[in-house]
Amino acid sequence: MASEIKRRFTDTEMRIAKETDLPELLTHLGYQVRRIGRYHTTAEMDSLRIKDRRKWFRYSQNTGGDAITFLQQFCGKSFPEAVEYLLAFHGRARDSPAKAVPSIKRDEVQKPFALPPRNADDRRVFAYLRKRGIAAQVIRQFLNAGLLYEDAVHHNCVFVGRNESGQAKYAGLRGTYDLDGHGFKGDAPGSDKNTGFSLPHDPQSDLVLVFEAPIDLMSYLTLHRDRTNTVALCGLYDGALQTYLQAHPEIRRIALCLDADEPGQKSAQQLQEKYQLQGYAVTVEKPRCGKDWNEYLQKRLCSRERGR
Repeated sequence: MASEIKRRFTDTEMRIAKETDLPELLTHLGYQVRRIGRYHTTAEMDSLRIKDRRKWFRYSQNTGGDAITFLQQFCGKSFPEAVEYLLAFHGRARDSPAKAVPSIKRDEVQKPFALPPRNADDRRVFAYLRKRGIAAQVIRQFLNAGLLYEDAVHHNCVFVGRNESGQAKYAGLRGTYDLDGHGFKGDAPGSDKNTGFSLPHDPQSDLVLVFEAPIDLMSYLTLHRDRTNTVALCGLYDGALQTYLQAHPEIRRIALCLDADEPGQKSAQQLQEKYQLQGYAVTVEKPRCGKDWNEYLQKRLCSRERGR
């Protein structure tokens, strides 16, 4: 009975979820969104059409709907999971007081980028990442480099992407409370997806490792403990990799360490072909088990615990 109550949504909550701005949502999910005339589409699914920013239709599969059905079909979420994700995307807690949903013409002005305010300490972020199996020294490395911190309002992890001059251009947000793995994920408004989450460049190496998410990058460093060039795309759009390669022409080898699921491996194949044509030596490396590098790390840690 408690489960049924939890999965009921108010009319206001359903309206908020259904009226989600799809180009903005897809950008947060890592898609390369582009506008063509009166509709939007993505580089990853060119048969996708988004009209009026609220409805989508994919002609190659003769299916469509709103933001809820998009998350169900392309992100593998159930209906309740999709609605809860969208409410978190809008910064709305469940059963919060009803507010009118503002009508914003998002095409007119791009919000300026600004980092979320910093919390007095990073204790929740540190504890959350340790719970995910990330080594303490790896977490401190990113904290000390100014690439990771805890925001003051929601206590999210803030993964900071900086350009070559050290200026923050991107901020990926990850909730520190993720019951059953369904925590909040998103980007700070105005984030530049062409700037990735990466460690300072090591000029002694001509190799860069490419990941989907910052947590997977940190998981890999926990597993291998070696200093190397790494960049997280914060999705599957490779704009951050293009920017990285332009800034570091000495890089000649690329290892695509994307997720082991179907979207990740399909993108890995496409990117491998793309960058091989540009003269790079490109390999694909995926975790031995699990969906991604963090899941693999956690499985490794569990097996070690059982072996004691």
